Amino acid sequence: MTKKIVWVLFVFTLICKCVDATDPPKKLQAQRLIGSIKIDGVLDDEAWKTAPVAKDFIEYRPKPGAPEDYNNRTEVYILYDNTSIYVGGYCHEKNAASISKELAGRDLVGSNDFVGIIFDTYNDKINGSGFYVTPLGEQYDAKYSNTNGEDASWNAVWYSESKIVKDGWTFEMRIPYSALRFSKRGTDWGLNIIRKRNKTGQQLMWNPVLPTVNGFISQEGTWTGVTNIKPPVRLSLSPYLSGYVNYYPANDARVKNFTKSINGGMDIKYGINQNYTLDMMLIPDFGQVQSDKLVLNTTPFETKYNENRPFFTEGTELFNKGGLFYSKRIGGQPIHKYDISTGPNEAVIDNPSETKLINATKISGRNQKGFGIGFFNVLTNPMYATIEDTLTGAKRKTQTSSLTNYNIIVFDQTLKNNSSVSLINTNTWRSGKDYEANVTAAVFDLYNKKSIYNLYGKVSSSNLVDAAKTITGYAHTLSISKTGGRFNFTLNEDLANSKYNISDLGYLTNNNYINHYFWIGYKWVKPHIWYNNLYFNFNNNLSHRLSDGAYQSYNSNVNLNGQLKNLWYAGIWTNYVTSGNDFYEPRSSGRMFKRKGGNGIETWVNTNSAKKYFVSVDIYAGFNKLKGGRSFQYSLAHRYRFNDKFSVEHDLTYSPSFNNIGYGSYDTVNNQIIFSSRKINTVDNSLNVKYNFTKNSGITVVVRHYCSQVTSRQSYVLNMDGSLTDTTYKIGDINLNLFNIDMVYTWQFAPGSFIYIVWKNAINRDNNYDPEFVKGYFKNFNNTLGTKQNNNLSVKIIYYLDYLKFRKTK
Repeated sequence: MTKKIVWVLFVFTLICKCVDATDPPKKLQAQRLIGSIKIDGVLDDEAWKTAPVAKDFIEYRPKPGAPEDYNNRTEVYILYDNTSIYVGGYCHEKNAASISKELAGRDLVGSNDFVGIIFDTYNDKINGSGFYVTPLGEQYDAKYSNTNGEDASWNAVWYSESKIVKDGWTFEMRIPYSALRFSKRGTDWGLNIIRKRNKTGQQLMWNPVLPTVNGFISQEGTWTGVTNIKPPVRLSLSPYLSGYVNYYPANDARVKNFTKSINGGMDIKYGINQNYTLDMMLIPDFGQVQSDKLVLNTTPFETKYNENRPFFTEGTELFNKGGLFYSKRIGGQPIHKYDISTGPNEAVIDNPSETKLINATKISGRNQKGFGIGFFNVLTNPMYATIEDTLTGAKRKTQTSSLTNYNIIVFDQTLKNNSSVSLINTNTWRSGKDYEANVTAAVFDLYNKKSIYNLYGKVSSSNLVDAAKTITGYAHTLSISKTGGRFNFTLNEDLANSKYNISDLGYLTNNNYINHYFWIGYKWVKPHIWYNNLYFNFNNNLSHRLSDGAYQSYNSNVNLNGQLKNLWYAGIWTNYVTSGNDFYEPRSSGRMFKRKGGNGIETWVNTNSAKKYFVSVDIYAGFNKLKGGRSFQYSLAHRYRFNDKFSVEHDLTYSPSFNNIGYGSYDTVNNQIIFSSRKINTVDNSLNVKYNFTKNSGITVVVRHYCSQVTSRQSYVLNMDGSLTDTTYKIGDINLNLFNIDMVYTWQFAPGSFIYIVWKNAINRDNNYDPEFVKGYFKNFNNTLGTKQNNNLSVKIIYYLDYLKFRKTK
């Protein structure tokens, strides 16, 4: 019956013709600059008086299709010459007090109004580059693609200024051609311009963008008649010098409490031709990036952390095709860190937790025919642990990671109707006896003419190779979706056999599955009595093992969310999970744990982010039929802006869980897997303080305390049929405390040139039995601060050298 309903819905949507009517895209005639323009934010240059103007903006939200108010109108002018594109604009405001502004920092929007211009230089309706400016002159830039969506980590060197005037604010930009990639042949560019008025919640577009039409870049207008411009020589060098002082009170004669180091290296960007760019890091240094938000992991799967290193996030839309790339693998933990053998009188005195990089290289780009190439390569050093004989003092080293090369190659061809096909290969090569890994995937992403329907597929093969054998795995994904209109759906099959493994350069929790997913959604995009927009969706996921067809799980959820008339956001979500078979929690091949069904409900609300005081509240409650399990999560995030420069944000999440059933230990005496009923209390508490002196300099302080306490109440033997039987086996409690301070001062003293001064303080207290650490949160916190702390102070200077500017100056 369920299958019949699914197919009826599918056939119905295929024959449905209710497609939104759209006007032809707007066009703006390109015009060359005559004279010169001084980028000072004031539109008093003679050239602006005859420049083509983009006006008559249309509202995207909250009232799609509504014309902008004349008293708050937007006027944007665009000119170009042999070196750059010049953009000027006037954002009128009937009341200047309506301007929302703050010094948020580069690439941070905060509560700012902004104007942004997006160029699709190849007019492929898939990829774009955006340049944004705020009323106080701060910059934000981003890459756009169907794969990554908005990639805000991408940075270019360009110039802008803004001025607040009595009836609004004005701005000017100069975007050098070195910040863009385009064909040397004259062509039309895709173009759209965005304005955000934060206090009213309005987002306005020069060329209308309909929320019922799939794609954002695909709904751009056109900048016509761009002729006689040549891609410049794109060569820039960014040499850096950094110094570190580290103090950790090891109080061990074999280890120094104080250490220091001086590092130097260089980033190189070179335009191989007008289409492809080489980006290389020689002796990379990522000591200034934000610390990972580590957590206690009680699941059988690896925790996935966000990437904070710019090189691995910036401009990686090609490398993320097919979902095979997890950049945290590079420079991560040596693969043999815990495989060290020691003698009876030996102790490990040094065992690095991270692998050092030698160099990193990216080559990426796309030609005028839409053919994209991506090449990514990183080489890492071999790593060694130091072992000391405690009687003689003799030391020896043992290798924990070999010389390793990580490589990705991507070929991607854009097609008509925002479609594409891709071929991706990832390879991990290790010297010596360690195994090598290779993964290849072919991907197609096809839309019909009006981007209403989508057919997506991926076929992937993995190979693990060593001297003895090769293990080959297989996986595929196939989905059919309706992406346009107010009613949408996705029907998906995803499977991987038991030998499929992408974990050397990708992220995979488990293999040996066949999953079927069905999603339907409906959206109300025009304001009504009490809301501006509403989104409803219903999700279903059914999972079996591929090898034997064994049932694993079925879960479904329903959620409703949207924006209210007062610009608050709110939502409610509920889920249901049936009883199932868990083949992963036992941590042993061939074993299974019978899970009981359960359900949960979550609700959340966010106030208007443009206000000085902003609050976000999220509450979740989950209930499991096995042993009366209950889990809750209470989250509070709130921020107060004291003025345009200074703000404080506090985030607190409290997650208590009762009768949480999971793997506890292995009884080696009786060869039994032991499970435990646990009480888990987790608190994640952080404070973020920001003060910006100017648009180019500021300081941020992030303080985080994470505490997770796991108390075992009852132990069970896991039976062969997956059921549990009581046992007296004792499992120890766990108490993990993490404390971090990241204080960062940033000064952009010239375009693309920075000085960073960073202080990091870190405490990692992992204690299983100390009763002093289970007497309440504040007692726990005080005891944490009393333990050994690692303090690190660093200074890094990066100087941007542009070949064209250097040649012109010379």
